[in-house]
Amino acid sequence: MAADSSPDFDRTDISPMVPSDDDSMASKRKEVASNELEGSRRKKKKKQGGTPRPACSWVHFSREFIKEYSASHPESSGLKVATKAASAAWKVMSLEEKEKYTKRAREVWDDYLSSAPAREPKPRKQANLVTRCSPGRLVNVMKRFTPDQKEAVKSMGFGSLLDLKCRTLRRSLCLWLLERFNTIRRSLEICGKRIPLSARDVELVMGLPSSGKDIVNSGPDDLVADLRQKYNASNRGISVRFLEERLGEPEAGDDFKRAFLLYVLGTLLCPTARLDVSPSFLHFLTDMDSIHEYNWAKFLLDKLVREVARFRQGKQRAVGGCLLFLQLFYYESVAIGGPCELGPVVVPCLSLWTEENISEREKQEKELGGYGSGEVICKERGLGLSLFVEKAHVDVLPLREVAIRADRSILAPQEENLGSVAIAYKDESTMPTKIEGYGFNNTIDYSNMNDHNDVMTYGQSTCPLSSCNFTGLYEHLSDHFSTKHWDSGRRFQYNCPLPVSLGMDETFLVLQAEEDGLLFLLNKGTENIGHTIMVTCIGPSSSNERFLYYLVSERGSSSLRLKSYTQNLPGRVDGVPPADFLLVPFGYLNSSGELNLEVCIWNSPDLVGDRF
Repeated sequence: MAADSSPDFDRTDISPMVPSDDDSMASKRKEVASNELEGSRRKKKKKQGGTPRPACSWVHFSREFIKEYSASHPESSGLKVATKAASAAWKVMSLEEKEKYTKRAREVWDDYLSSAPAREPKPRKQANLVTRCSPGRLVNVMKRFTPDQKEAVKSMGFGSLLDLKCRTLRRSLCLWLLERFNTIRRSLEICGKRIPLSARDVELVMGLPSSGKDIVNSGPDDLVADLRQKYNASNRGISVRFLEERLGEPEAGDDFKRAFLLYVLGTLLCPTARLDVSPSFLHFLTDMDSIHEYNWAKFLLDKLVREVARFRQGKQRAVGGCLLFLQLFYYESVAIGGPCELGPVVVPCLSLWTEENISEREKQEKELGGYGSGEVICKERGLGLSLFVEKAHVDVLPLREVAIRADRSILAPQEENLGSVAIAYKDESTMPTKIEGYGFNNTIDYSNMNDHNDVMTYGQSTCPLSSCNFTGLYEHLSDHFSTKHWDSGRRFQYNCPLPVSLGMDETFLVLQAEEDGLLFLLNKGTENIGHTIMVTCIGPSSSNERFLYYLVSERGSSSLRLKSYTQNLPGRVDGVPPADFLLVPFGYLNSSGELNLEVCIWNSPDLVGDRF
């Protein structure tokens, strides 16, 4: 009998059709992982909650295009093909054609901002300081300058930088100072004191001019097109190495001056978070003959405040601005190691701080337990008060020692204030007068001050601070506030917007003009639906002088504005005076209950322009 050749199904290997134990375990692990991923996505979506972020203009266009494309191309299957077609169509569209979708996206975004609750930026904790401020790099470049090039630097008003000896930043100190830098009040809150910063402090420390025209680093691109090409400016900026090569050439004309300014601004005075120098600086370098006429100290301070604010908001990882100024300002403003005799005032201060001196200072700080263990002496040094010490007076005695020369029996009522002001004396029977250009210069017979009540019956003013009982002539109030309450207000410049912040319990803020010392009050009242805000001037009510001012309060894309004229009042008054005011709803307050405003006071109405 022939053997049965039919297959033996009982012995046939059918194992591939049945999952093994290993395959089963792998399948289970994959399923568990998938479930965990889906669960995490659901939790994340649930945690986020609220309204999703609105889409951009491209998304609005693509949604509309894909819907029409799918309807007109039934043979085309899949979202990928339709999206690719939408992308191709978007690329060839003109700006006018895209405007419809851009407007739609902007409207949705504005609604989102107005309805979304304000969120406080997360506090940034950073152990290491990242900055482009590099004094050592500048020192190395200036070492190679020829005598003609050094004269060119001096002709622009930057000769003080030639005496720069500090090569490295003390990053731990800079981080410590940044944590205590109040960008709203423009002050350092250290050693239990609030020390205001001004352009004249920059002049004392860095030697840059604190007067002159404001610098505007913006304008049409076609005005600087040639300069952008000359310095190889790209969207990233101007290469620092390229500028170093240009500065290595022996010529000392306008090209050298311009390259030097770009280099010193990008590496020391106003560095940004980028590695390269900002091409926006080219806008004020078109006329090199007027460089010395600018207020470079104010420009440095404005840039420093802006860069620190952007860093805190999380908009950039590196800290821009001149951190060297903060470091040297701290050294000059805080004494350590107990009471010591102050040496002569030397301007600028940066010429004194060598690497050896800084190392010794850092050693003493460490021995005392860290930064902030000293005593604030900025008032005695003329810092933090916007006082000016002329460079021709480098060899004068310390300000504290000058004050001691006065007859203490005559000056007893004012003794506390004299240590904080630059004073000049004529004789023992005359009232001290401030340095010319920074206060009144009229001498007053001090021997007749016992009868001063008869003199002050007209034009009397009171100190706006409730804790102070000062009452005197309107002309004396400015000097009183500058010396007695130097850390209790905000200094401002006319015709320049000033960002301010009023806390939940603050009902007013004193504003003092740098130009003439006049005092203004930013008053805050409370109504059922919000706060009333206005500005008044402390002065004789009989005066016809009025100052134009504006107030702006913003929330997202919405803003409230007021333009009005100040009233003259003899001081701070309870309640709301009968004047124009800005009503700011409570919804404009931030999460801490603070009200952020922008205020500008004009002494030249012709400069108001078209802002309103």
